[in-house]
Amino acid sequence: MALRIEILVAGFRFLARLESAAPRTAAAFSALLPLRATLLHARWSGEACWVPFGDLDLGLGPENATSHPAPGQLLLYPGGLSEAELLLPYGATLFASRVGQLAGNHFASIEDTARLGELGRTVLWEGAKPITVGAV
Repeated sequence: MALRIEILVAGFRFLARLESAAPRTAAAFSALLPLRATLLHARWSGEACWVPFGDLDLGLGPENATSHPAPGQLLLYPGGLSEAELLLPYGATLFASRVGQLAGNHFASIEDTARLGELGRTVLWEGAKPITVGAV
Protein backbone atom coordinates (compact mmCIF):
# COMPACT_ATOMS: atom_id res chain seq x y z
CA MET A 1 0.00 0.00 0.00
CA ALA A 2 1.23 3.50 -0.82
CA LEU A 3 1.92 5.87 2.07
CA ARG A 4 1.34 8.95 -0.04
CA ILE A 5 -0.72 9.72 -3.12
CA GLU A 6 -0.37 12.31 -5.86
CA ILE A 7 -3.43 14.14 -7.18
CA LEU A 8 -3.26 15.83 -10.59
CA VAL A 9 -6.19 17.93 -11.76
CA ALA A 10 -6.64 21.10 -13.86
CA GLY A 11 -2.94 21.96 -13.75
CA PHE A 12 -2.74 21.51 -9.97
CA ARG A 13 -0.60 18.94 -8.16
CA PHE A 14 -1.28 17.89 -4.58
CA LEU A 15 0.41 15.31 -2.37
CA ALA A 16 -1.56 13.58 0.36
CA ARG A 17 -0.56 11.18 3.12
CA LEU A 18 -2.69 8.18 3.96
CA GLU A 19 -4.12 8.24 7.50
CA SER A 20 -3.25 5.46 9.93
CA ALA A 21 -6.67 5.95 11.59
CA ALA A 22 -8.35 4.43 8.50
CA PRO A 23 -6.13 1.52 7.40
CA ARG A 24 -8.87 -0.53 5.69
CA THR A 25 -10.13 2.48 3.72
CA ALA A 26 -6.59 3.56 2.78
CA ALA A 27 -5.84 0.03 1.55
CA ALA A 28 -9.09 -0.17 -0.44
CA PHE A 29 -8.42 3.21 -2.06
CA SER A 30 -4.80 2.26 -2.82
CA ALA A 31 -6.10 -0.81 -4.67
CA LEU A 32 -7.93 1.54 -7.07
CA LEU A 33 -4.71 3.30 -8.11
CA PRO A 34 -3.89 4.58 -10.58
CA LEU A 35 -7.29 6.24 -10.69
CA ARG A 36 -8.43 8.25 -13.69
CA ALA A 37 -11.82 9.86 -13.28
CA THR A 38 -13.74 13.13 -13.41
CA LEU A 39 -13.82 15.69 -10.58
CA LEU A 40 -17.16 17.48 -10.17
CA HIS A 41 -18.28 20.22 -7.81
CA ALA A 42 -20.29 18.98 -4.81
CA ARG A 43 -22.72 21.83 -4.19
CA TRP A 44 -24.75 19.69 -1.76
CA SER A 45 -21.74 19.63 0.56
CA GLY A 46 -20.62 23.26 0.31
CA GLU A 47 -17.02 23.96 -0.66
CA ALA A 48 -16.03 20.52 -1.92
CA CYS A 49 -15.52 18.51 -5.08
CA TRP A 50 -16.25 14.85 -5.64
CA VAL A 51 -15.51 11.84 -7.82
CA PRO A 52 -18.57 9.59 -8.22
CA PHE A 53 -17.97 5.83 -8.06
CA GLY A 54 -21.59 4.73 -8.56
CA ASP A 55 -22.29 1.22 -7.29
CA LEU A 56 -18.64 0.39 -6.56
CA ASP A 57 -18.56 -1.93 -3.55
CA LEU A 58 -15.28 -1.78 -1.61
CA GLY A 59 -16.59 -3.90 1.26
CA LEU A 60 -16.12 -1.04 3.73
CA GLY A 61 -18.17 0.33 6.59
CA PRO A 62 -17.53 3.43 8.66
CA GLU A 63 -13.89 3.96 9.62
CA ASN A 64 -12.64 7.32 10.96
CA ALA A 65 -15.89 8.73 9.53
CA THR A 66 -16.88 12.39 9.58
CA SER A 67 -19.46 14.73 8.08
CA HIS A 68 -17.36 17.84 8.75
CA PRO A 69 -13.99 17.42 7.01
CA ALA A 70 -11.45 20.21 7.06
CA PRO A 71 -10.02 21.46 3.77
CA GLY A 72 -7.81 18.76 2.31
CA GLN A 73 -9.18 15.88 4.40
CA LEU A 74 -10.13 13.35 1.73
CA LEU A 75 -13.19 11.22 2.44
CA LEU A 76 -14.14 7.95 0.84
CA TYR A 77 -17.84 7.24 1.16
CA PRO A 78 -18.33 3.49 0.69
CA GLY A 79 -21.95 3.81 -0.43
CA GLY A 80 -25.21 2.98 1.29
CA LEU A 81 -27.58 5.95 1.46
CA SER A 82 -25.98 7.45 -1.63
CA GLU A 83 -23.50 6.26 -4.23
CA ALA A 84 -19.86 5.56 -3.41
CA GLU A 85 -17.61 8.57 -3.88
CA LEU A 86 -14.39 10.40 -3.12
CA LEU A 87 -14.91 13.82 -1.51
CA LEU A 88 -12.23 16.51 -1.73
CA PRO A 89 -13.17 19.47 0.53
CA TYR A 90 -11.50 22.82 -0.15
CA GLY A 91 -13.39 25.01 2.35
CA ALA A 92 -16.40 24.89 4.67
CA THR A 93 -18.00 21.48 4.09
CA LEU A 94 -20.92 19.52 5.53
CA PHE A 95 -20.86 16.23 3.63
CA ALA A 96 -24.31 15.53 2.23
CA SER A 97 -26.30 14.29 -0.74
CA ARG A 98 -29.89 14.67 -1.84
CA VAL A 99 -30.85 12.11 0.82
CA GLY A 100 -29.29 14.21 3.61
CA GLN A 101 -26.15 14.29 5.71
CA LEU A 102 -23.51 11.60 5.10
CA ALA A 103 -20.32 10.55 6.89
CA GLY A 104 -17.31 9.53 4.84
CA ASN A 105 -14.13 7.77 5.88
CA HIS A 106 -11.26 10.26 6.34
CA PHE A 107 -8.44 8.20 4.84
CA ALA A 108 -5.95 10.78 3.52
CA SER A 109 -4.93 14.42 4.06
CA ILE A 110 -3.49 16.82 1.50
CA GLU A 111 -0.17 18.13 2.79
CA ASP A 112 -0.25 21.67 1.35
CA THR A 113 -3.77 23.08 1.09
CA ALA A 114 -2.79 26.61 -0.03
CA ARG A 115 -4.17 26.20 -3.58
CA LEU A 116 -7.23 24.06 -2.79
CA GLY A 117 -9.58 27.06 -2.87
CA GLU A 118 -8.33 27.96 -6.33
CA LEU A 119 -8.96 24.40 -7.52
CA GLY A 120 -12.46 24.39 -6.04
CA ARG A 121 -13.37 27.69 -7.68
CA THR A 122 -11.98 26.42 -11.01
CA VAL A 123 -14.23 23.35 -10.89
CA LEU A 124 -17.20 25.43 -9.72
CA TRP A 125 -16.97 28.02 -12.52
CA GLU A 126 -15.41 26.02 -15.36
CA GLY A 127 -17.06 22.64 -14.76
CA ALA A 128 -15.88 19.06 -14.45
CA LYS A 129 -12.14 18.32 -14.77
CA PRO A 130 -10.19 15.11 -15.43
CA ILE A 131 -8.39 13.89 -12.29
CA THR A 132 -5.60 11.37 -11.89
CA VAL A 133 -4.62 9.90 -8.53
CA GLY A 134 -1.56 7.71 -8.19
CA ALA A 135 0.84 6.31 -5.63
CA VAL A 136 4.02 8.25 -4.87
